[in-house]
Amino acid sequence: MSNTQHKLDNLRAPRVHITYDVEVGDNTESKELPFVAGVLADLSGDGNKELPSLKQRKFTEIDGENFNKVMRSAEPSLNFRVANKLTGDGRFEVKLQFKELEDFNPTRVVNQIEPLRELLETRTKLKDLISKLDGNEELDGLLQEVINNTTSVGKLKDELGGNHE
Repeated sequence: MSNTQHKLDNLRAPRVHITYDVEVGDNTESKELPFVAGVLADLSGDGNKELPSLKQRKFTEIDGENFNKVMRSAEPSLNFRVANKLTGDGRFEVKLQFKELEDFNPTRVVNQIEPLRELLETRTKLKDLISKLDGNEELDGLLQEVINNTTSVGKLKDELGGNHE
């Protein structure tokens, strides 16, 4: 670990300074201790998985350049069940996997949960439609006509395979 400390000296000044005073003869010298943090964590998301003993675990140096590589090797994941607030019935399984830092982005998380991914896709399509309608009076009028005509809406649903009331 001392290699890491000296490597950091060359790159940037440390943010944390831990010092202690030592009496050497008649003088007092200030000695600085390196600040090194170690984290032990089960990131597998599987509480039933047997972990190696603490003595068998190895520290891994992590920096900005190898962060995603270390994440892929750790395979962090979450597995849990949530109440289905979309349909109001039952619960469904959520399985999230993280292979790089960008996987924590809300859009990437949503894309791993099927019902939410479908809602996001619908939202994106609606935003695209709204942008196409902006300034297009002919298309706007056509859509208003289709929406107001319940018979044509029913026919359209039948053609698309949906049921209508």
